[in-house]
Amino acid sequence: GPEPGLLLNIGVGAIWTSALLASILALGELFGSDDRDGVLEQMILVPEPLEVIVLARIFSHWIITGLPIVLVSPFLGIFFGFSWEVTSMLVLALFLGTPILSLIGAMGAALTLGVRGATALAALLILPLYVPVLIFGSLATNSALLGTESESHLSLLFAILMLSLVISPLAVAASLRAALD
Repeated sequence: GPEPGLLLNIGVGAIWTSALLASILALGELFGSDDRDGVLEQMILVPEPLEVIVLARIFSHWIITGLPIVLVSPFLGIFFGFSWEVTSMLVLALFLGTPILSLIGAMGAALTLGVRGATALAALLILPLYVPVLIFGSLATNSALLGTESESHLSLLFAILMLSLVISPLAVAASLRAALD
């Protein structure tokens, strides 16, 4: 059978990698189907601010890609042999980190709207922006695994989340307007 020490070492990375891949794989259809169907033009013409509509779309992307991983992560923590403290830290780090993946991914999806191979191009554009999220998320969980403090890593994840919540809807809305002009 699998060694418990090996499972402890690879568990955090495997879970964060699955969160990253789930977010990237769904990026192509975040705005692509709306662009092909003409719904994007209607979204711009609606009297509500485009930023609010974009934030709702990003939230729906997170519900489809990030929330299931957050909900399954306690079971994955048990599977990998994590203690309750490590599992709760993993859930909290994923709860803070997966919305950031959706917010940053939406910027890449909006920038590559209408381009052939948009998902691959968006992934290349946003991968450097994903790295801090993956680092701080896995460090928070690994710190709990080692018994050291992880509040600083969670604070940085929270700061990135707040910054992304402000910047991403504005950048995505501007990018969508530019793509339709």
